[in-house]
Amino acid sequence: MARPIKFTLSILLACAAVHTILPPITASNSAYPSSYGLETTTDDLIPVRREVYGDGRIFDISHRYHPDMPNWGSSDGIGQFLWLPYSMKNNSEANNSQMKLPTHTGTHVDAPGHVFDHYFDAGFDVDTLDLEVLNGPALLVDVPRDKNLTAEVMKSLNIPRGVKRVLFRTLNTDRRLMLKKEFDTSYVGFMKDGAQWLVDNTDIKLVGIDYLSVAAFVDLIPSHLVFLESREIILVEGLKLDGVQPGIYTVHCLPLRLLGAEGSPIRCILIK
Repeated sequence: MARPIKFTLSILLACAAVHTILPPITASNSAYPSSYGLETTTDDLIPVRREVYGDGRIFDISHRYHPDMPNWGSSDGIGQFLWLPYSMKNNSEANNSQMKLPTHTGTHVDAPGHVFDHYFDAGFDVDTLDLEVLNGPALLVDVPRDKNLTAEVMKSLNIPRGVKRVLFRTLNTDRRLMLKKEFDTSYVGFMKDGAQWLVDNTDIKLVGIDYLSVAAFVDLIPSHLVFLESREIILVEGLKLDGVQPGIYTVHCLPLRLLGAEGSPIRCILIK
């Protein structure tokens, strides 16, 4: 779920050789122009931005961060999240950026403390998530496009016992919702009965979906409670699943080790 509660990510990305205390961020030290890295006049300095690597073997299924990506409950996107307090253009020895954004932004992971306050207080944060669950064989499936993920839909998918990681591609991908600036409450997600059926009838420990919340907007908290109560299921939200064929892959998802955070941005890839 993308709702920005309790914890805001603030990361200093600094050159290892330069150790300095950054000044307060102001509007005048805006990090990068809107065309940053997308336009260049130097023919031999053209950055390559890819979605597929290794001759089609590796797929990046995490979304690129930019100011116009959707933000939970907002029509204005996430806005500016990256600044450059120290710039070589202003005579600093190195470029040192600073980033600030909610932890449930873009492709991200939920920890149990997201919807259970006693888990939050006890320290069940993203640093406690099982990397064995977040990395391993995964099944990418297409789901019916005309409804939320109910118990009926889960039954129809015939996911066999033994499958531990499933990425659900929905109408959200077809509608390209993660590429739209305005948050859309009509996205497809799990209903409580669908989440309960999955918990009761499968061995799935990683649930991935293609918008900011694994749960449908109309059943937001109940579905999350079902998934996260046992602390055994990890939710990965905001996946980029277009252009990838359904089937079995190896998934690798790595959240940041944020002590005390109930969510984290995450880089996910699929390998054939």
